[in-house]
Amino acid sequence: MNEHHQYIIDFLNTTEDLSEAEKTSLTKYVKDADRALTISEFKLERTEKVKRTTAILLEETIEELEQKRKSIEDTNNALSKSLEELKATQAQLIQSEKMASLGELTAGIAHEIQNPLNFVNNFSEVSQELLEEMKEELAAGNYDEVNEIANDVIQNLEKINHHGKRADGIVKGMLLHSRSSKGEKEVTKINELVDEYLRLAYHGLRAKDKSFNVKLETSYNPSEVTAAIVPQDIGRVVLNLLTNAFHAVSERKKLHPDSYEPIVTVVTKAESDTVSIRISDNGNGIPKAVLDKIFQPFFTTKPTGQGTGLGLSLSYDIVKAHGGELRVSTEDKKGTDFVFSLPITN
Repeated sequence: MNEHHQYIIDFLNTTEDLSEAEKTSLTKYVKDADRALTISEFKLERTEKVKRTTAILLEETIEELEQKRKSIEDTNNALSKSLEELKATQAQLIQSEKMASLGELTAGIAHEIQNPLNFVNNFSEVSQELLEEMKEELAAGNYDEVNEIANDVIQNLEKINHHGKRADGIVKGMLLHSRSSKGEKEVTKINELVDEYLRLAYHGLRAKDKSFNVKLETSYNPSEVTAAIVPQDIGRVVLNLLTNAFHAVSERKKLHPDSYEPIVTVVTKAESDTVSIRISDNGNGIPKAVLDKIFQPFFTTKPTGQGTGLGLSLSYDIVKAHGGELRVSTEDKKGTDFVFSLPITN
């Protein structure tokens, strides 16, 4: 008991100025007060203990949080470094994919460029013979013959100029495809671009595999449609989709060499404010189990060493960056359709 309370009780017990009933009542009040004080002291002591424990826990928590903050900071730095390395690797892979598709084009370009060069060489030889003949007619004074020969030479020079420009265009297209894109859009004729990459892709594959053959069906929009695009990027999309289509029909042909005719269809169609490019094949189709993965980077169904797994992923990103959409539909043993749309220019 508290010493002050004890003193009061002792005083009450010894005093003669109070009755026994009063002493009993006052003693009870003092004891109740002492009990309340004891409880308060206990609670206060417990509170102090809780405060001390809380302070210790808080200090430990702060220290732990600081360690976690440093750990997170270190992790963020490591992630930032990894992100930079991934970006660098991605850039290298994209360039590798571009060069791989350029390799697909090389043989096709060689075939395409040989045709205008043959025309240039042939018309040059004929023109040389005509000029020799002109000199003879001039010496003989046959000016009517000279005029006719001169007209023939002029026509030949026009043809040489035409086919020279054609060869020049093919070379420029190859350079555009191989160099890094700066994202500069140009108003481009879609039918011409699609048709050029179709021929380059087909002849490129034919040059690598003489046994490859496919029936090409084309249906281009009756009127030429133009779109503001990065030509080499959209050309890369067309090339990727055609390469996949040729691979699909080639694989099915291996399984059914006698009863199957490979067909690849290319269609362009203007639809209000967009133009759609559809590339279809009658190959085996894409398995449903992997259909959701085909636009993921590095996913490929081709054998090891025959595909980077970036073609469709890059194509999807390129079309999206042009404000378009790339879709796929497939049916087992019947083939696959890839369709992508682009905003057209008026």
